[in-house]
Amino acid sequence: DLQALKLLFEDPSEPEKVTHLLLKKDFMGRNVLFPACILGRCEVVKELIKYGASVNSLTSRGYSPLHCAAAWGQLDMLKTLVEMGADIKACNFCNEKAYEIAIRYNKTECADFLAWAEAKLELKIYISFVHQSITDLEKLQGKLNKEYKNQTMAACKSKNEWLEHTKNPTTHDFVEQKLQLEAIMQTIFSKLKTSSDSGKSTSKS
Repeated sequence: DLQALKLLFEDPSEPEKVTHLLLKKDFMGRNVLFPACILGRCEVVKELIKYGASVNSLTSRGYSPLHCAAAWGQLDMLKTLVEMGADIKACNFCNEKAYEIAIRYNKTECADFLAWAEAKLELKIYISFVHQSITDLEKLQGKLNKEYKNQTMAACKSKNEWLEHTKNPTTHDFVEQKLQLEAIMQTIFSKLKTSSDSGKSTSKS
């Protein structure tokens, strides 16, 4: 009951009940999020996470709420959990991500969504990696000239704008955008290596 849950959380006289509800786990290590995920109670899950339930809580065998939602084919729940910060790459004791669980139980729509979400995440991670690499002055000072830095910054900006403004991108679209950025960076890294090798040769002579 969502309303009863909200009343409990908003009642200042019952802090121990709230703490007990959020921290309690069953013999398999499942917290209160797991049954809500099985039942597809998205609003309940949002409320629980809002008040401190861990979206990335793991059972004794490494299953997360995301694994659970995938196994039961709860597509809307998967979307909610990802939106709330669930770790798409979390693996259980068999080294399976939620995507593999969805495949195992023939939950095709869930598997498609998780593949899409991971492709989006991979693009974001790579953009962040590239941006961090060129803004780390301690590592790159004197190694990255202005031209290469501007090219890299422009490429990152372009991909971020694509992420922000592209409507209904597909999994393939995310993969292609990442490959394009990797190709740009490979060219720049190759130029940097050539410049570095040339500098070493000059210093030796």
